[in-house]
Amino acid sequence: MQSTSHTPQLLNRLRMRQVALMLAIHQYRTLRGAANCLGMTQSAASQMLHELEDALGERLFDRVGRGLQLNSAGQAVMNSFRTLQNNMTALAHELNELRLGSAGKLSIGCIMVAVPTHLNSALVALKRRYPRLSMEITVDTSDHLLELLRGGGLDVVIGRIPATTGAAEQDLIFQPVAAETISVVVCRDHPLLGQARKKRLRFEALLAYPWILQPRGSPSREVIEQEFLSHQASLPLGLIETTSILIATDLLAFENMIAVIPQSIALNYEQYGALSILPYAFTHSLTSWGSLVHRDRSVSPIAQEFLNLIHSGRIL
Repeated sequence: MQSTSHTPQLLNRLRMRQVALMLAIHQYRTLRGAANCLGMTQSAASQMLHELEDALGERLFDRVGRGLQLNSAGQAVMNSFRTLQNNMTALAHELNELRLGSAGKLSIGCIMVAVPTHLNSALVALKRRYPRLSMEITVDTSDHLLELLRGGGLDVVIGRIPATTGAAEQDLIFQPVAAETISVVVCRDHPLLGQARKKRLRFEALLAYPWILQPRGSPSREVIEQEFLSHQASLPLGLIETTSILIATDLLAFENMIAVIPQSIALNYEQYGALSILPYAFTHSLTSWGSLVHRDRSVSPIAQEFLNLIHSGRIL
């Protein structure tokens, strides 16, 4: 298969039964097990595998003992066939939803910073266009959302891609949307507000109070830890760690606690008198957030429309 000019010929020769056989051989590791799974004789399975290898122009398996093991060419073909299997599963699910009279379901993961702005605007616009569309929204940190995306539990994530660029991250497609600023927030009668009226707060002033932070592994937690390191300070003892903004803001009134939340959320809370933002600016910043989809799965038309709305920048 030297070039894309062979693609039409390959599509004419490939059969879905061959794809199923390939997947079954990889699962059962033997031709006999694959044949039994597909309800055919071993000789018929052997002939079908030979036809597949002939169509591709490559041997796909090496014999290891009594079993079969993918070689390099076989692994490349298996990756493509798995993608095809995932796409067919998604198609079957979507068609079934349409038969039931539904517009389908969209599963979205989102970090908190995008909820009051981009996410809510996109959800309202999408619901107006597709009133029968079911949507499931999971709000969490980027690391947890990406686990769900890779496992097939989410169609799209609004979050951050990990800072590393290893092979594990190459299965994601990231498109940036915006940067994020985080704010230090307290209750409306916190003692630090008296100090802050005349000047910006020094970092050392924050160390006298208990902190509420996101758990380790989240991008905002990493920025905060860098801030402490840059001031040669240790994280305060007795931390409360939570991914819930609601829990964090409800706890602020107790023991004059301090929390760190996205600025977009903090401004909304401050506008309605629920909390106050301290005049402290972090020396380190978060990477941009954006949309993430799995590279090996096709994006449904409705998911693509949702992504278009997110990237359009239209805010309610």
